[in-house]
Amino acid sequence: MERSLSMELVRVTEAAALASARWMGRGRKEEADDAATSAMRDVFDTVPMKGTVVIGEGEMDEAPMLYIGEKLGTGFGPRVDVAVDPLEGTNIVASGTWNALAVIAVADHGNLLHAPDMYMEKIAVGPESVGKVDINAPIIDNLKAVAQAKNKDIEDIVAVVLDRKRHEQIVEEIRDTGARIKLIQDGDVAAAINTAFEDTGVDILFGSGGAPEGVLAAVALKCLGGELQGKLLPQDDKELARCKKMGISDVSRVLMMNDLVKGEDAIFAATGVTDGELLKGVRFKGTAGTTQSVVMRAKSGTVRFIDGRHSLKKKPNLVIKP
Repeated sequence: MERSLSMELVRVTEAAALASARWMGRGRKEEADDAATSAMRDVFDTVPMKGTVVIGEGEMDEAPMLYIGEKLGTGFGPRVDVAVDPLEGTNIVASGTWNALAVIAVADHGNLLHAPDMYMEKIAVGPESVGKVDINAPIIDNLKAVAQAKNKDIEDIVAVVLDRKRHEQIVEEIRDTGARIKLIQDGDVAAAINTAFEDTGVDILFGSGGAPEGVLAAVALKCLGGELQGKLLPQDDKELARCKKMGISDVSRVLMMNDLVKGEDAIFAATGVTDGELLKGVRFKGTAGTTQSVVMRAKSGTVRFIDGRHSLKKKPNLVIKP
């Protein structure tokens, strides 16, 4: 992939964030998601690449745009797989809470897992703890391993978990160890990424969430030198059939980093829609909007934080076509 693609992808996430942020706190998550999706799709038309959506808004008959199999880009440039979540955290935006993101992950063609829309059990850690955790190991063993890797007492470790009834046992086991917990309502992509940044105060992620979001987070952690392990959790025969179609007959099989994103190169870009530990959300004043984004590339290990100021008067539709 060409390195210039990194900055092109930031333009896409910025547009999605600016469009959806207008709906913050208004209780209308569908409108926020539609705004992000439409803006993201428009800017993709200007990106010099031959992209195919492998993780998107649904199948062709379920989504009008950014559907799985849709072709993106100008048709010139590198041939890539594209995973998108135009608005990771629709409920977050609707309620005006933390860590909503506009997210894109890109890898060379054939290198991203075509994760079906089902639950995935996940464990995620930052660089210091790579190779130290095991999704099949007891909670206490993983917490002890992370504590040792990060030279902390177990009482100083912070585990992030989605606040769901299905996670009550995980929460109880974490509390029994003396470790601390950060419960989140939504947004486990941001939570997984946060494990790789010391300033966020998060050390490990446990629990189940969306499988597509697991692939997006894995791309980010690949760029950051972290690790995500996952296991698909089909809920019915239809979902089980989708796993088998993917070549996963044993759903207890652990998906490692190389299963989720192959090869040495991948790019991840995200723009904050609402404030979070890592990125500020969109700000509006008059005819201007400001954004904060992160873009990273696995091959070079480069991580860039980008502050943008956007003239909504000159760019009312969030895109200027060449």
